[in-house]
Amino acid sequence: MECELRDDVLTAGSDAVEELYDRGFYGRVKDGKLELSLIEGAYLLSRGKIEIFSDKKALNFKMFFEIASERVKDFELGYIVFKDLRERGYYTKMSSIGFRIYPRGGHPGKTPAHVFVYVISERAYLPLQRMILELNKAENARKRLILAIVDEESDITFYELKKIIMSGGQAEPEVRDAGTPAAASLINDRTIVWEPVIADFLHQNYFFGKKIDELRLQLSLVESGYLLSRQWITIEHKNAAEFNEYAEGVEPGYSLKYLIYSNLRDRGFVVKTGFKFGTHFRVYKQFKTDTHSDYLVHTIASDYVFALPELSRAVRIANTVHKRMVFGYPDDATSGETDDETGGVGYVEIGWIRL
Repeated sequence: MECELRDDVLTAGSDAVEELYDRGFYGRVKDGKLELSLIEGAYLLSRGKIEIFSDKKALNFKMFFEIASERVKDFELGYIVFKDLRERGYYTKMSSIGFRIYPRGGHPGKTPAHVFVYVISERAYLPLQRMILELNKAENARKRLILAIVDEESDITFYELKKIIMSGGQAEPEVRDAGTPAAASLINDRTIVWEPVIADFLHQNYFFGKKIDELRLQLSLVESGYLLSRQWITIEHKNAAEFNEYAEGVEPGYSLKYLIYSNLRDRGFVVKTGFKFGTHFRVYKQFKTDTHSDYLVHTIASDYVFALPELSRAVRIANTVHKRMVFGYPDDATSGETDDETGGVGYVEIGWIRL
């Protein structure tokens, strides 16, 4: 089957339509002829299904691959992923994101594609805003979005990306049920609640802080800021705004952590430090003494740029300890959402997936 190379597309005669499109769903039909992408062409050439000519000169695989790599950005990555998907049995077509794939047993004309695949090198950087843009495209097309990361040995790791609405089941604290707001002391980077009744009430009912003995409760900075802003504790000589300014000096990035922490608490979650897992928070849908946390949540700025080895490490750790990895960010990186819907925060879940 002869194909002619023209710029960044391959064209073949009408006989190719039946052989390659009708049977294998390669390319697209235009004016009775078949057009193939260069990635599809390389795959078919490698399998001996087509011959490729340029100015009447036959191109072997090496020659064509080098030409295609000059004409199509990250051609070699796309080829690696396309080949892998096809050999897994997925009908795979080009899309504005990268590829779209069809469910097993389905194909173009029978079933809609169900997944978009975004291809990237392990050495590349992925801005959060680009991730959100591609997620919005997939969401608008009612598709799942999978990130295919190609490492230096041409192995592929697949991650599914989702924008999620976080919703927990923990009742909102009502400290006044236990008496008046508690007096607390700020000592360097933590706060101590001295009143035994309220200390016990906060910890036993809502899992705030850590008991340092039977009578007293130690709170982290974000816990202190949250309870102070809601007038459930008092700190001498500091209102909520003054405390937050102090905390930002102690812990640069506190304001962002506090934003995500308070949003999660307001959504009904119990939120504790995730330090032992390398993240900002471990998060429970509802606190029970015998339960494990459901999520690991890491806070990022809206202009954050992912280094993919770090992303891989975070997701791998979460997967190992049977938790879901979520990134929380100020939602000015999103579009079409309001603060009333999001509380000013958006969440993206990233999970390893086996295709």
